[in-house]
Amino acid sequence: MAERKRQSMVGEVVSDKMEKTVVVQVTRKISHPVYKKYVKRFKKFQVHVESVEPKLGDIVKINSMRPMSKNKRWRISEIIRESVKIG
Repeated sequence: MAERKRQSMVGEVVSDKMEKTVVVQVTRKISHPVYKKYVKRFKKFQVHVESVEPKLGDIVKINSMRPMSKNKRWRISEIIRESVKIG
């Protein structure tokens, strides 16, 4: 049986206050249809956490999975860059 290619995105962890769940904000740049300037668009996803423990501000890669709850359809696959704590 052939494996399905899972959808993946890269985003920043903006909340880690829940158990086994973090909120990841994915930013993408689109060209405005009239003004032809690049505009940032944001979307927040609730992501399931298993083995890796991301912190607030980390840049992570998320992959799609079967629905785990009403809002959770993503899983963290890896931490790309850890946040830098100043002070």
